[in-house]
Amino acid sequence: MPRPAAARARVLVVDDQLAMAETLADGLVEKGYDAVAIASSRDAAAMLEREPWDALVTDLRMPHVDGLGLLAIAKEAAPERPVIVMTAYSAIDTAIESIRRGAYHYVTKPFKVDELALFLERALADRDLRREAAELRRALRDRGAAPSLIGAGGGLREVQDIVDRVADAAVPVLVTGETGTGKGVVARAIHARGARAAGPFIAVNCAALPETLLESELFGHTKGAFTGATSNRAGLFEQASGGTLLLDEIGEMSPALQAKLLHVLESGRVRAVGATKDRAIDTRVIASTHRDLRAMVAAGTFREDLLYRLDVVTIEIPPLRRRSVDLPALIAHFLHAAKAKHPASPVLAFSAEAERRLLEHRWPGNVRELEHVIERAVILGRSREASASDVPASVAARGDSPAVFHGDVVPMREIVRRYAAWAYEELHGRKLLTAEKLGVDAKTLSKWLAEGHEGDGDEGKGRGR
Repeated sequence: MPRPAAARARVLVVDDQLAMAETLADGLVEKGYDAVAIASSRDAAAMLEREPWDALVTDLRMPHVDGLGLLAIAKEAAPERPVIVMTAYSAIDTAIESIRRGAYHYVTKPFKVDELALFLERALADRDLRREAAELRRALRDRGAAPSLIGAGGGLREVQDIVDRVADAAVPVLVTGETGTGKGVVARAIHARGARAAGPFIAVNCAALPETLLESELFGHTKGAFTGATSNRAGLFEQASGGTLLLDEIGEMSPALQAKLLHVLESGRVRAVGATKDRAIDTRVIASTHRDLRAMVAAGTFREDLLYRLDVVTIEIPPLRRRSVDLPALIAHFLHAAKAKHPASPVLAFSAEAERRLLEHRWPGNVRELEHVIERAVILGRSREASASDVPASVAARGDSPAVFHGDVVPMREIVRRYAAWAYEELHGRKLLTAEKLGVDAKTLSKWLAEGHEGDGDEGKGRGR
């Protein structure tokens, strides 16, 4: 069946016997190809370098530039371009060598045009499949370039650099940072940019499930292992085999499960609840937390040996208040995303006052809070520019800024609270180090930090943990 006109592939047919080349080219034209015959291998070499040919069909033994030489030129100019070589039976060894050098196939003379057309069809289909696979891999990598990785600030550049370098490394990664900074997105970026991108990415929140249920979710269970276990079930470690498992909020995991997790990381094997044998897995582990795990180790609530296993590479995501240079890019990104999600909204930009409030706010909820505020403005906005009234009143309220007094007389207790919060932020949320620098114990520091969040609801939870 002739190829559709839109799919006509350009094929260069080279043989020092011009009559042979023209016969093959004419036959390929009848099959729907745009084929050109040429007898000079020197001219063919020049044409391959300057013109976009889809495929090359070449004789092996020719004066000046032989078939292997044309094969090399064709592949250097376009590595994906398929090459089919023609040879006499006596030159089979050379034809096999052409396969080793990248030719798609060889045909021995004499052969029918139908045979050549069949190999061309398969070669071009294989090329198209490889291109689709490459595009899919690029799409998977691009999917890792997610919102919280947008930014030009030094902190984000360092995060992006570590993500790229660790993506293909077969080691656990620990991602730390305040709630809402995008730890899960960084984990997805590591997965999407690495060799495991085609495998599954599974995330589980260790704080969202009770211990018994989390154990079954992670490691699986056998039929009858507990009430309600009516069949064998593979755990998330097995389901993520060949890919990545994100253990979100690893600091909330119980000591008993920490011990079992340590065994998995050390042995590469899991044992389901109720099972008597381990099963091998091939799962990359990424853990994330907003807690200070070293402080938890000192307090006896997190295993030191597990921390060492997880802490091969640590990526610390800076809070948004230390990334003010990235705010314009993030605002533009989330505005575009919100518009795509709510296309009926007339909002295309923010007014000068609304933008000022967005840029001046300290964003205690980090990137997640920014995303929600912008989506709210897009939903509520009634004109092309979202106004300041479309932005929550809490945004850009400066009263909670540490160590900023604006000339007001405030109680000493509030000064202490603000100074402690400032010191805590400057020391990157390291509670024990902050307490040491302030000359107080960790309990007193926790009390000072908690005083600033009384009555704030969920917004302040977890900051001092």
